[in-house]
Amino acid sequence: MIKKITLILFLFCLLIPVSFFAQDISLYTQINGRYDFTFVGNTLNTNENSFMSSPTILTSSSADLNLASTDVIERAYLYWAGCGTGDFNVQLNGIDITPDRTFSIIQASSGWPHFSAFKDITAQVQATGNGTYTLSDLDLTAEIPQYFQNRTNFGGWAIIVVYQNDALPLNQLNIYDGMQAVPDRIDISLNSLNVIDNFDAKIGFLAWEGDVGIANNESLTINGSVLSNPPLNPSNNAFNSTNSVTGSNSLFNMDLDIYTIQNNIQIGDTTADISLTSDQDYVMINAIVTKLNSQLPDATIVLNNYISECNTGYIELDYTVYNVNSTDFLPANTPITFYTQNTLLGTFYTQNDIPIGGNENNTIILNIPNAISSPFTLTAVVDDNGTRSGIVTELVETNNEFETVIELKLPPTFNYLEDLLSCNLGLTKGIFDFSNYEELVKNDQSHIVTFHESYNDAFLNNNEIFNTTNFEAITTPKEIFVRIENEFCYSLTSFNLRTRNCPPEVFNAVSANNDGLNDSFYIEGLRDIFVNFKLEIYNRWGKHIWTGDNSMPDWDGKVKKSVGPDDAPDGTYYYILYLNDPDYNEPLTGYLYLTR
Repeated sequence: MIKKITLILFLFCLLIPVSFFAQDISLYTQINGRYDFTFVGNTLNTNENSFMSSPTILTSSSADLNLASTDVIERAYLYWAGCGTGDFNVQLNGIDITPDRTFSIIQASSGWPHFSAFKDITAQVQATGNGTYTLSDLDLTAEIPQYFQNRTNFGGWAIIVVYQNDALPLNQLNIYDGMQAVPDRIDISLNSLNVIDNFDAKIGFLAWEGDVGIANNESLTINGSVLSNPPLNPSNNAFNSTNSVTGSNSLFNMDLDIYTIQNNIQIGDTTADISLTSDQDYVMINAIVTKLNSQLPDATIVLNNYISECNTGYIELDYTVYNVNSTDFLPANTPITFYTQNTLLGTFYTQNDIPIGGNENNTIILNIPNAISSPFTLTAVVDDNGTRSGIVTELVETNNEFETVIELKLPPTFNYLEDLLSCNLGLTKGIFDFSNYEELVKNDQSHIVTFHESYNDAFLNNNEIFNTTNFEAITTPKEIFVRIENEFCYSLTSFNLRTRNCPPEVFNAVSANNDGLNDSFYIEGLRDIFVNFKLEIYNRWGKHIWTGDNSMPDWDGKVKKSVGPDDAPDGTYYYILYLNDPDYNEPLTGYLYLTR
């Protein structure tokens, strides 16, 4: 069974004219600014494998980096590759290196694998600078005899170095990588380009296993135009063991080639189509670097902080608009729109031109609709005019949004309080006990409750009412305001103190002797309460002897006659009290005892 599976796989490999298990070339990173790139690297082959008489390979090799004194290293990426499944423990200048990423590809005609590995070595190259770089411990000696059979034995390494120089124009560098190979044809689409000026545009290739002696229908094109750099890279044999940086033609079975593409791309292009054909030579593309003059801003936004004002429905929002990874200034009046739950909250604008690498901070007030529940997600979009459309052409059009969760300072919920009713003590004055309202109004025991006599006092938390058990309201109805606080906000409510005319209390003993005690007929809760009352006094034979109202003093035992009042004799008398109040339709009647 195992032999049958192996045979089927072998036949499958023979039937497929291209490599498989490859990783398509795609964008790895983009760098914008006054940047350019170069290659550093070397082969491990002692000769081109087509011309080797025996299977030999080195385990180390060296190359020199020679940048100008004004060049500043920004990025450095190491690639190493060879035949077999891979050696992923190497050294660069004596420092152990293990890959961040790996690639692999299987040659269709043989079914044999090749590999490549990647490591970000920026810090090491920045520390080392110019000088000799030696890659060592890349040991492929065990693999070479097998791969020598079809002359695909190779090994090598390369460093893509990105450097900055203030004298350079503003450029956009794109680094693409993966692992794709011919024969017969591969097509690679390079996206994320932004061509606004094709002056001095160039493209670089890191490729493995190309042969100077094999040029059978071999071509390299970009957007349909053949790339060549004769005599180093003829149009019919682009990948031929050459190094465009050093001018070497003995970089056996690897290529570090850079081409001018100024006439091969057009202003406005956002992609470039690379095509490589070969009917015989096995060539693997590992990395591609493009450099284009590109003067465009790149707007991004960050929401730094917000302040939620209690009971307002507004938030104060602090944000910063950046123009960092850019090659031109971001113009003033670039719109910034804020959304939540697809609801547009407002559009604002940058105030000034933001330079390359610069930013602008601003603070605004946003009104949050009542229908938006807290917490909610707030989305800020720079270069958005409120229609989800921008007005500024940018290097990157997909990094304009920033989201954060907003939690409003909501007021505490509470229970509504009923009005309090007390007896009218005269002229609507009343005494009230609302000490239990502190607990009744709260929905949370942690809330703090205070009482106030005016809305303004409650709003400002001034002049708190401390006597809630025996509170005297001089006039009623009187509104009492309640402030309920949580940890960051408050609510206000109120209730009314009202009085009612309670039944008066009759003191039916009169001792009219001017001793200051019970000298008149006193009825408590009558005067200034039942202001329209009428009181009639009758003797025991039913004779009407006195009438009084709220404007007259209490009866003092005198009988009014036509000439003048006389003292009424001691004895029992009867009264009829007409309260003239809608709550008391019937008069109050009773007796009193007069003595002197």
